[in-house]
Amino acid sequence: MARGPRTPGGSPPRILIIGGGYVGLNTAMRLQRRLRPGEAEITVLDSDSYMTYQPFLPEAAAGSLEPRHVVVPLRRVLSRCRILNGWVVRVDSARRSVEFRPAGGESYEIGYDILVVSPGSVSRILPIPGLAENGIGFKTVEEAIHLRNHVLGQLDLAASTRRADVRRRALTFVFVGAGFAGVEALAELEDMAGYACRYYPGISRADMRWVLVEATGRILPEVGEEMGRWTLEQLRARGIDVRLDTRVDTAEHGDIVLSDGGRFPSGTLVWTAGVRPHPLMRATDLPVDDKDRLKVTPRLNVEGRNDVFSAGDCAAVPDLTRPGEYCAPNAQHAVRQARRLAGNIIATLRGTPLADYRHAYAGSVASLGLHKGVAQIYGHKLHGPLAWFVHRSYHLSRVPTVNKKVRVLSDWTLALFFRREIVSFGAMSRPRAEFEFAARSTVHAGRLNGDLPPT
Repeated sequence: MARGPRTPGGSPPRILIIGGGYVGLNTAMRLQRRLRPGEAEITVLDSDSYMTYQPFLPEAAAGSLEPRHVVVPLRRVLSRCRILNGWVVRVDSARRSVEFRPAGGESYEIGYDILVVSPGSVSRILPIPGLAENGIGFKTVEEAIHLRNHVLGQLDLAASTRRADVRRRALTFVFVGAGFAGVEALAELEDMAGYACRYYPGISRADMRWVLVEATGRILPEVGEEMGRWTLEQLRARGIDVRLDTRVDTAEHGDIVLSDGGRFPSGTLVWTAGVRPHPLMRATDLPVDDKDRLKVTPRLNVEGRNDVFSAGDCAAVPDLTRPGEYCAPNAQHAVRQARRLAGNIIATLRGTPLADYRHAYAGSVASLGLHKGVAQIYGHKLHGPLAWFVHRSYHLSRVPTVNKKVRVLSDWTLALFFRREIVSFGAMSRPRAEFEFAARSTVHAGRLNGDLPPT
């Protein structure tokens, strides 16, 4: 059988991995464990120097987990890989090269022998007036930290203002999209804000308005219709205003207008209404489908290319357990696809047969706040504290590295003995604000003393 690719002069094949998320990180980790020394060179390209374990973002936003514990440093865990931080702006598979742009300096080309395209996805933004200016997503740890600080900052504002309209706007929180991200983010933050109210004598849970807007007729379709209905009942029992079959028409100046006629001001608009493949998919010469996903075979190589592989959110991976359908773009599939992808890269290098990706969906779990959850595991339906415990146990087992598992478990253990922190570091979004204020104050004082000329 023919051997895998070899670079000119007999140097090791170059494996280039675009993206350090679920697929990129897990593929690289498996390759560096299973490849023999000198068998290949692995380079990982990503704009961040860490991988974010997104299922823990709601708990990081609610303060149940330290944000640093939900990210995995690439350079620490990929010690046998070369890590480059920046953006891939173009893929030329015909020339086996990519154009890479670092954070500083000029772009340059990087060649490869085997390419893994796994940049993931970005928020799917709709052309709604005011959305781009006022909304925020929930895909990164930075967004989770900002939302925590923002929600607590809104409570601070409501407790300090004398204007009823400002208070009403500050205490209205709108989340759009009732999939995992939207429901978990809203439920965790509402739970956290409700707890924080005990430290705001003039604010009660009833004063806050939490609105969940969903364009379809159900929430959490991943956990099944019955569990979705149960979750809907639980959210409404907590006073959360869930609007089904409803869209946001405009969000200009923080004034939310809904398709069902609802209209109200809000200081918080969180957009979790779906994702789309990374824009890089439009800057390649590789085949994509009508959703801009790379067309791949069950062996996870791009159609017509034996040297390019892909998986995760940016790839249309055939689901062999459900002929004619594609694998859902979630973490469960991405991690398992990465293992098969790494195995097929090794098979390519060694000239052995490639294997198909096949995985029966195990189920779904979701957290709805402290000690509250919903789950469907291998057909078994759970809700309440047991589902919450299953949610934590499952994701603890899946977060990469023993280091992070121990740190996450430590956060949860400490939370059993100590109260939640409710400090808002709002200035983190503008770290130079204090310095700029001091500079303006100095200039103003100098003018008063005649030390500086007027402008």
